[in-house]
Amino acid sequence: MSQDWTPPPAGGGTETPVPNYLVWAIISICGCGWPLAIPAIIFATQVNSKLATGDNAGAQDASRKAKLFAMIAIGCDILFWIGMIIYVVFVVGVVALSGGGGSR
Repeated sequence: MSQDWTPPPAGGGTETPVPNYLVWAIISICGCGWPLAIPAIIFATQVNSKLATGDNAGAQDASRKAKLFAMIAIGCDILFWIGMIIYVVFVVGVVALSGGGGSR
């Protein structure tokens, strides 16, 4: 009689990986939302170290916070650029309606 039993993989094997959202955090720092991107990067870097120590709940919490801060920062960036486009279009329109803005 042979033993065909294989042990389960390390870590249980049933846990889903926890995303760290580090790429999103780094992308969010490129615009005006950088004050919110700094905590996003901090929480994103905590995810892997918490997983390595076996703190799955802490890793999921850090992942959730990293995603939240990164998405809010990216949202601020998008709103800023939309506002800038509207402002430039408005200024160009006012200058065009006022006769070019040049003195004679």
